[in-house]
Amino acid sequence: MAESQASLLLRKQLKDLSRRPVEGFSAGLVDDSNIFEWNVTIIGPPDTLYEGGFFNAIMSFPANYPNSPPTVRFTSEMWHPNVYPDGRVCISILHAPGDDPNGYELASERWSPVHTVETILLSIIAMLSSPNDESPANIDAAKEWRDSREDFKKKVSRIVRRSQEAF
Repeated sequence: MAESQASLLLRKQLKDLSRRPVEGFSAGLVDDSNIFEWNVTIIGPPDTLYEGGFFNAIMSFPANYPNSPPTVRFTSEMWHPNVYPDGRVCISILHAPGDDPNGYELASERWSPVHTVETILLSIIAMLSSPNDESPANIDAAKEWRDSREDFKKKVSRIVRRSQEAF
């Protein structure tokens, strides 16, 4: 049986990342028999509250990738306005292509087949650097980010320390 276009593309991206690693994250398969499930570790970006942390996540690709976006879910503890309490990452490029039914995002900000594992993970690193509290996935984290920045910093600092201990 011929390998699907999605799995061929994912194998190429995996090979490219192993040949030319990108600073700030590492990525590999959860299980060698499933190209559609990836383990990723995002290193907390320098000069951010998350600096020095090691945050694990699962990236799951749909069978029709790259026409539809993957999902990314932190398996490490995370406190961030753009990460749902269950760990799912909420950034525009991971939203289905086309017009936003809620009117918050332009179609050009949403998923496009040009995105790769690298561009997705770099976008998540950028998200950690600058939280967007305008349309939060985690309302409590966004409220704390806005109203009690010191408490937010303390909570993130504890999460970073625990991520280092678990690494």
